[in-house]
Amino acid sequence: MARPNEQTQGEVGWFCVRCVFRVGGDSASQVYEERLTLWRAAGFDEAIALAEDEALGYAAEQLDMDFVGLVQAYRLFDDPGHGAEVFSLVRASDLDPPTYLTRFFDTGEEKQGDTDPGT
Repeated sequence: MARPNEQTQGEVGWFCVRCVFRVGGDSASQVYEERLTLWRAAGFDEAIALAEDEALGYAAEQLDMDFVGLVQAYRLFDDPGHGAEVFSLVRASDLDPPTYLTRFFDTGEEKQGDTDPGT
């Protein structure tokens, strides 16, 4: 049975690939970066190979950064454009929404800012 996000083998399409990096060697000050890149490829294997090669080069160019090896790929259903979905990950969980968000997305350790709702 084909995966829901699978294409015909050899059919070129757009893929978004997420790679994870660790920055900093000291566990007290280290951070993790999730990076999403777009690739035109003939399948998941090719897109992942392209992204892994790029991730290794990206990490080598940064000070004290390691590619930790996590790679997740998503085939876009449409060409990239305004409002196009470029990544989706489905996770089964019995957590209620606030607990789920805290566990996976809002731990308090993210390096992010708030937006002004008035703009």
